[in-house]
Amino acid sequence: MYSTDTGSDSEQELPDSVKAELRRVLPAVIELVRLAGEKIMEIYETDFHIENKKDNTPVTNADFAANDLIVKTLTELTPHIPILSEESDEIPYKERCDWETYWLVDPLDGTRAFIEKTGEFSVNIALIYRHRPVVGVIYSPVQKCTFFACKGNGAFRLNDLDECRSIQVCAQYPVDKSRKIIVAGTRSSRCAALQIFLDNLTAEFDAYEMIFMGSSLKSCMIAEGEADVYARLGPTSEWDTAAAQCIVEEAGGLFTDTQMQSLTYNTKESLLNPDFFVFGDKSIRWNLFLAPVSGTRG
Repeated sequence: MYSTDTGSDSEQELPDSVKAELRRVLPAVIELVRLAGEKIMEIYETDFHIENKKDNTPVTNADFAANDLIVKTLTELTPHIPILSEESDEIPYKERCDWETYWLVDPLDGTRAFIEKTGEFSVNIALIYRHRPVVGVIYSPVQKCTFFACKGNGAFRLNDLDECRSIQVCAQYPVDKSRKIIVAGTRSSRCAALQIFLDNLTAEFDAYEMIFMGSSLKSCMIAEGEADVYARLGPTSEWDTAAAQCIVEEAGGLFTDTQMQSLTYNTKESLLNPDFFVFGDKSIRWNLFLAPVSGTRG
C-alpha cells in the first residue's frame, strides 16, 4: 500500500529564459483572474442566459464574458504564446501538437455550481511548457481569494486585502492509520468506483470524512492541507486541472493518473483527462484502493 515511487518526473529544469518569462507574467495573470472574477460576479447577480454546448454541458454568458477578457488580455501580454481555452474555437491537434508553450484556460470552472449559485466556481489559468503546467492561477470570485504557483517557487494564497501566505499540503504525513482521512469530493460525481475507493479506505485507516467542494477548489484544499486526497473517477478536461496541478505540486503534493504517473498536457487529439488522484502523502499508492477488497492488503 505504501511506496515512495510515484512515477513523477515533474522536476524538469527550466531554461533561464522561461524562468524570466514566468516572473514577468505571473503578477499580470493574478490581476487578470481577479478582473475576470469581477465580470463573472456582475452576471452572477442577474438573470443570466444559459445554453447547452455540443457535449450537452451548460454554458452561460458569464463563461463567454470571462473568456473574452482573458483571451484579449493574454494576447496583449504574450502575443507570441498561443491560447487554448474551453470557450474558444476548437484547435485541432495537428496545429497544437507543435506548441512548446501555451496558455490553458478555463474562464469559469464549475458552470453548474455557478448556475446553482453554490459559489463553488473559479477562474483557472495555467501556462504549459513542454506538456507540464509551470504557472497556475486560480481565483474564487465568491471567496475573493487567489491561489497561485510558479514552478520552483512554491504555492501561495492571496486574499482580497492583498495579504499573501505560503501554502503546503498537510504536515501530518506519512498518514497515521489511526486518524481520519479527509477526502475532497464533488456532490455530483459519486460513482461505483469511487464508493469502492472509499470503502477500501476504511479497511486500511480508522475512518474517512468527505468534504464537498466544486471546481478546482477541491484541489486547492489539498494544496492548503485541508484534505488528504481527491479521487476523480470520471470525465474532466485538461483546462479543468492544469492550474490546480501546478499549485498542488508546488505545495508539496502530486496530481497523478491511476497508474500514479503525473498528468501531462497536449499529448493527444482528445483533451479529456484520465481518471486521477490529487494528494499530499506521496508514500501511499492511492490506486491500490480502487480494487475491491480481497484478502489481506500488502
